[in-house]
Amino acid sequence: MRSYAVNSPQAAARILSLLMLADGHLSRPELDQLTRLGAHDRLGLDRDGLFAVLNDFCQDRLHVAHMNWAEACQVDLPTLRRLLAEIVDPHLRRTLMDLFVSLVGVDTDVSCDELRVLDEAALAWGLPPVPFTPAERMAAVA
Repeated sequence: MRSYAVNSPQAAARILSLLMLADGHLSRPELDQLTRLGAHDRLGLDRDGLFAVLNDFCQDRLHVAHMNWAEACQVDLPTLRRLLAEIVDPHLRRTLMDLFVSLVGVDTDVSCDELRVLDEAALAWGLPPVPFTPAERMAAVA
């Protein structure tokens, strides 16, 4: 996997990419929401830069998973924690969490893998638990 500097826009965009792909696909509503939220500006990138990181993340994951897309979308817990540890700036952590919450479920589906990323991020970054209702959490595991 590529190396990015701690707190860099690319490190932040990679974590955002990880969340978006956690459910195994990237949907048009998620991409549209990225644009509406101005995610690239909020992370300090231009739009092409954000999508370049997203593309690089997909390539890196496919390489690790030996071109198996289902495995590529799954990030093991130690890797997830290592990537989350690359963001130490409290403001950037809150910005990412705001983006996460705005993206999860925009495609009308909240997956247990997305919730896992959200929960791990909140825990790692010392932020409040993710504001999804018990019903939404139950639907994710059903």
